[in-house]
Amino acid sequence: MVSTMRAGFSLAMLAGFFLVAAAQVAAAVALTFWLSTVIAGALAVKLVWSCFAASTLAVGRGTWRAMRSRPEPPTGLPLTAREAPLLWATVRELAAEAGIRAPDEIWLIPEVNAAVQEESRFLGLVGGRRRLCLGLPLLHTMTVAQVRAVLAHELGHYSGKHTRLSAPAYRGRLVIAHTLRQIGPYNPSGWIFKGYARLYLLADNAVSRRQEFEADRASARVAGIEAAATALHEIRVLDAAWHFFLNEYVQLGWESGFAPDDLFAGFGALVAGRGGELDALRASTPEEKGSRWDTHPPLNERIAAIRALPRTPVLPDERPAAVLVGDLAGAGRALQEEVVETGERTVLPWPMFTAAALGAALQRDADAIFRMVARTSGRPEVGLADVFDLIAAGRLAEIAQPFFPTATRREVGELFGGPLNTVLRLAAVRSGVAGWRHLWSGPAEFAGAEGVVPALEEVARLAVSPGGAGKARTELERLGVDAGRATQAERAPSTFGSAVLAGLANVRVDGTEYDLIVLNTGLVLVAGPGSAGEGRQRMLRLVESAPAAKLAEWYRFLSYEEIAAAKVTTQTPLRADLTLHGGATVSIEQGWTGEEIGKGSRERLARVLAEIG
Repeated sequence: MVSTMRAGFSLAMLAGFFLVAAAQVAAAVALTFWLSTVIAGALAVKLVWSCFAASTLAVGRGTWRAMRSRPEPPTGLPLTAREAPLLWATVRELAAEAGIRAPDEIWLIPEVNAAVQEESRFLGLVGGRRRLCLGLPLLHTMTVAQVRAVLAHELGHYSGKHTRLSAPAYRGRLVIAHTLRQIGPYNPSGWIFKGYARLYLLADNAVSRRQEFEADRASARVAGIEAAATALHEIRVLDAAWHFFLNEYVQLGWESGFAPDDLFAGFGALVAGRGGELDALRASTPEEKGSRWDTHPPLNERIAAIRALPRTPVLPDERPAAVLVGDLAGAGRALQEEVVETGERTVLPWPMFTAAALGAALQRDADAIFRMVARTSGRPEVGLADVFDLIAAGRLAEIAQPFFPTATRREVGELFGGPLNTVLRLAAVRSGVAGWRHLWSGPAEFAGAEGVVPALEEVARLAVSPGGAGKARTELERLGVDAGRATQAERAPSTFGSAVLAGLANVRVDGTEYDLIVLNTGLVLVAGPGSAGEGRQRMLRLVESAPAAKLAEWYRFLSYEEIAAAKVTTQTPLRADLTLHGGATVSIEQGWTGEEIGKGSRERLARVLAEIG
């Protein structure tokens, strides 16, 4: 009943959207006739239709695109009954218990999630082919009982005809969203459409929240209250673990040119290895405060509603959910081949992947140290052997001072033991006497032959002590570490890990106008920016078109590493003078009318420059 009402409501609201557009056209015609009695007719038409023509055309385009569009097929891997007979049998059993038609397809997807789709026709009045999507990470980490609860919830959307009758709501959202994008924020007619869109979303989201409660009840009825409640809570825990896994284990190696050979099995191993940390997360249910703009109710409200339902006798199946798919490891590798585009990355087993990723990161850190020493010593590039030579020649304080500009001459020599330890580690890795031990239970450990790692710290302290450079070299040789192996790989500052922090349009840099994109690694200067009034949209299109590191590669890039000093002379509008290593200067002048990517871009740039000092 709720879903039928939602379909009817969506159609009515969509019709109302067109009525609003028609009313605006009628108002525009009437206003044009009235203005023509006051001013010249051609001028009246131009004034009125400059505002209303855009909205009329936008509604037409939005309607055309929405009626032609269809929900995107899943990004994943179809799973046949022959490949996963137990999973298919479970789904068909749950569908029979719910009294609904089973899905025609089951897809594995690379998400901590599950979903259902239906290719309905005639605005959802006629059903079509059904598709169930199940996140492979859930099969690696959940029990059979929990996966049954997840499946029962999704099948519950079929029992309420949620999937079939979501088509009108889907198209209504498309029409409204496309219209608002085309009109833009400054057109007066857009304010009316924006208000109407907010009303539509408020009502539609309220129905969507009720549908989630309906599907939760279906899950509890078929799979049992305890399984339904714990599965709902476990998805929150696994979602947090999945993002941690991608950020802490995958991303560093991925950006360095490597890929793991079995992504999903790695996630299963992480969840098993971090059991204590995840148990702490499982022990707490967040007290979420829902919003009327949410499409799903707060988790605590959903769990409380499930536990308040009448108990039904269901024997939970505590077997690992992996048993539902015969060859889960093979399915994971097949899904990875389908959805992960490795490109030219080197695919490695997890231990080698971690070692390669951390080795690349260590080389980048060492390169930054080598570049600083090279600039200070006046050499094109240096390696660890050169650093030892400089220290032996009495130039320790000179090469160490740029790393610690506020430290005294005596302090700076001792502090340089930190950067020196970094390049000593690189030498040990390149000499094959140290490396990283991959762990799922915690961060990878830097290790080597017995006593090597602590000895490197001693060597660093020895090297910066008076007359200790020669002794440090001798100790390195005893450890089997070749100082000549630690060399500079990149002369140019790295853009690795670049991210956009802010953006200021039409900024003058040394008198020439640029769009200035502020990264966490440096400043990107885009020449020939164009109109000041279109700066925000122009910069947004640019930063959405490519990764930040690519922008630094394509346009003029001024790394923070190249800036020796920065002085902000005026806060509003921003004026700053930069002094580069070598003595060259760069001036930055923000105009009064230049737009920003978001609020606070000017302040963000000022803070970045103040940190350089």
